[in-house]
Amino acid sequence: MFTGIVQAVGCIATREARGADARLEIDATTLDLGDVVIGDSIAVAGVCLTAVALDGTRFTADVSTETLARTTLGSLALGDPVNLEKSLRLAGGLGGHLVSGHVDGIGLIVSIDDDGASQRWTFSAPSALLRYIAAKGSICVDGASLTVNMVDGDSFGVTLIPHTLAVTTFGARKPGDAVNLEVDLVARYVERLLGDRGPGVHAFGEQA
Repeated sequence: MFTGIVQAVGCIATREARGADARLEIDATTLDLGDVVIGDSIAVAGVCLTAVALDGTRFTADVSTETLARTTLGSLALGDPVNLEKSLRLAGGLGGHLVSGHVDGIGLIVSIDDDGASQRWTFSAPSALLRYIAAKGSICVDGASLTVNMVDGDSFGVTLIPHTLAVTTFGARKPGDAVNLEVDLVARYVERLLGDRGPGVHAFGEQA
């Protein structure tokens, strides 16, 4: 479990094909791995991965075929930056919202517009996910917990403050880039309790 508060920006250091799967080595740069042990979970661009090896500032994780197909990890190249967050400790604070690290779908950056010192970002999302995205609700984009400002048709908007742009990968992104999306856990459970009325997230959440 995670909070969606990005702790560091790392990068893809090595990528090894293992059949249809892949083994990624991530340079965590400023992320403190001192309390991480093999088997711990780390969110990489919003995807929950298990550390299978540790070496200084780097950790290694295996990525399944399904996860490569369902998230942006399948298209990341060497050197590409990724948002990183270690799993939530029970004694830690919850600064964002509860995030599972199980990506529900891939969205696209539609537009980026200045709004004073901040920026207004618009994303498109798969139609099956839009029913779970609500104004003033939470959404996780590439591992970052964001508040939804508006929902319009097949898109939704958020405001990114200068701090968020500085400490995440968003500062280097542009319209047309793909992003990992995870909807709010509460929305999933509400639908489940109501009896899964209609198609929804349960069709997407099996990959990681």
